[in-house]
Amino acid sequence: QVQLVESGGGLVQAGGSLRLSCAASGRTFRSYVMGWFRQAPGNEREFVATISWSGGNTNYADSVKGRFTVSRDNAKNTVYLQMNSLKPEDTAVYYCAARANRPGSRYDYWGQGTQVTVSS
Repeated sequence: QVQLVESGGGLVQAGGSLRLSCAASGRTFRSYVMGWFRQAPGNEREFVATISWSGGNTNYADSVKGRFTVSRDNAKNTVYLQMNSLKPEDTAVYYCAARANRPGSRYDYWGQGTQVTVSS
């Protein structure tokens, strides 16, 4: 069982930066693949980024590639999403999620989300 709590959201002007954090409970955090997703009003939840259990492999949605960076600190049971050059279209509730480190696993654990609002 993993419990996830996001923080770091807020209001920022276009071109600005924010860093989201996701703190996880449990001793097995390092065994999970972690992901970030977002959901804007009226839209479905969409993938943003993922990071492997070791942090050695990352993957990004095309819409954020080159602007967002996902990282993790397994000693602190925390995963981060550094967001630079923010755009109004990045406005959404951002969620972190965890899945087991095995093929075919699903994101079974989700945080409550943190709001990011980018003004133009």
